[in-house]
Amino acid sequence: MRILGIDPGLRLTGYGVIEFDARKPVLIDGGVIRLNEKMPMPDRLIELEREMQSLLDEHQPTVVAVEQLYSHYAHPRTAVMMAHARGVIVLVARRANLQLEEYSANLIKRTVGGFGHASKNQMQRAIQSIWKLKEIPKPPDVADALAVALCCGWALRAQKRSHKTTKKVTPSR
Repeated sequence: MRILGIDPGLRLTGYGVIEFDARKPVLIDGGVIRLNEKMPMPDRLIELEREMQSLLDEHQPTVVAVEQLYSHYAHPRTAVMMAHARGVIVLVARRANLQLEEYSANLIKRTVGGFGHASKNQMQRAIQSIWKLKEIPKPPDVADALAVALCCGWALRAQKRSHKTTKKVTPSR
């Protein structure tokens, strides 16, 4: 299963592509889509759409995983801006008829970093450790996107496993 994990943003959108195998997930690619902050937001959204489509064309994922929107009462504008980027990402994925999975930041951090409130640096170090990378992934958006992809792989594997162990019982008459 090839998973494209996305950490959405209107300045930097992190992406990570993995081939998920429960024994040893394989890191295929990771990076960021850099959007020009000086461009009007609608133009950045168009550029994000083009870049997302390019990633889908290049890597041919079967699943796209994205972090759910989180809104902090002190920064509502940030959540609204992030929602624009997420909307484009969701649109591109669904237009391509790909399976779309969404996970909360706390679940991703708990699953990959071991702690639901792990810092950016802790997540970078967790990703570095999992794939035995020489350096921590930079910028942090790359590590976050790879963590989204890993969380997705493990969650889908757990769903599949629990689905296999659930037996239908028909009442006898």
